[in-house]
Amino acid sequence: MTTAVERSAAAPVPGIEPARAVARRPPAEEAGRPLWHRVLFVAALVGAAIIFMLPFVWLVSASLRPREYVFAPGFLPTPFSPQNYAEAWQAVPLLTWFGNSVVVGVAAAAAVTISSAWVAFGFAYFRFPGRNLLFGLVLATMMLPFAVTMIPTYLIWSNLGLTDTQVPLWAGNLFGSAFYIFLLRQFLLSLPREYFEAARVDGASYPQLFWKMAFPLIRPALLVAFVFEFKASWTDLLKPLIYLRNEQLYTLPRGLKVVLDRFGYGGEQQWEIVLAGSVLATIPMIILFFLAQRHFVEGIATTGRKG
Repeated sequence: MTTAVERSAAAPVPGIEPARAVARRPPAEEAGRPLWHRVLFVAALVGAAIIFMLPFVWLVSASLRPREYVFAPGFLPTPFSPQNYAEAWQAVPLLTWFGNSVVVGVAAAAAVTISSAWVAFGFAYFRFPGRNLLFGLVLATMMLPFAVTMIPTYLIWSNLGLTDTQVPLWAGNLFGSAFYIFLLRQFLLSLPREYFEAARVDGASYPQLFWKMAFPLIRPALLVAFVFEFKASWTDLLKPLIYLRNEQLYTLPRGLKVVLDRFGYGGEQQWEIVLAGSVLATIPMIILFFLAQRHFVEGIATTGRKG
């Protein structure tokens, strides 16, 4: 015999599945627009995409040129020198830094996604005096710049003896993030409250409401939070600069700083190695967004729509 939790989790939620179907159908007003309007719109999108892609195209092209041709004009890698990547791979422990970035990024993204989802579920489901005030205070923390809390946070980790470890790079996310709490709360508010009330009548506990009902239904929003935080951790340089001293613990941004100091400004002027390392650090993010783009766009489109 199935419980209300299982029945509710399996049932389609009004306002979620229909929205996906509507998103796949072109609006009637767009279908009635003149052809030249649509052509102009597509041309503008393609032009904007090309403009945004030019810096990366130049980066890839310059990384495939010999040292004396790195800053030559043009976008074609002539002369062609793919051995720059082998030299960059041998010059510094890129594989170690890559593995460190993956571990730290996954830990940071998973920690902030789960903890923020718990808090967001509390704000979306429970009704208690001062809820809006407390939620406003949570959002107000976004106005505090990182520089304000940087020194107190460092002193906390230092007293715990965790400096020169990777723990400070992700463990702070266990306490959630105001931005992701807001994002996930808005998504949770679009779910019909009656599903949760029916499950409560059937005897479901609050953790069951979250894990068996809310969690599966907000997966697109969870993926948005995960990808956002993974990207933020992947490109973060300041925290590794503050906490890490051992080169074997460096993440990719901290490692690229070493590459820049050693082979770029004030170093050996081997810019082809610097550029090759930059390309290798950028490609994983492109692959991640490519693989998750459908769910990512769906989560962005449906978040904030209160049903």
